Amino acid sequence: MITIDTNVLVRVIVEDTGQTEQTKIARELVENAESVYVPQIVQVETIWVLTKTYKIDKAALLGVLEHLLLNPAFILQRQAIFKTALDLFKQSQAGFADCLILAESLDANAPLHTFDKRLGKHASIQLL
Repeated sequence: MITIDTNVLVRVIVEDTGQTEQTKIARELVENAESVYVPQIVQVETIWVLTKTYKIDKAALLGVLEHLLLNPAFILQRQAIFKTALDLFKQSQAGFADCLILAESLDANAPLHTFDKRLGKHASIQLL
């Protein structure tokens, strides 16, 4: 098993013509690995980079997240939390990072308090 950072995961996902050599190296690395560990912070950063830098829409983001979840080559840190966050992300207007925060609070059985109105629509949240 290997661990990858955000830059490597983004190169695996995106066909970036400005980074062809890095893309090739990243994809070969992942293809040759027995399994690939993806830390939770890499999950969050990757979605942020895909949204802000590559302007990938929510439908495409959902496809990326589902692929990471369902592909047995990827070992996700806190996979159950990731799945809950993905389900919340599908149902809401909140960002993936916020959905991950909510999933963590639900797992801890600790109500989440927030000023975020998009996230505040969930029943277990205390909107401030």
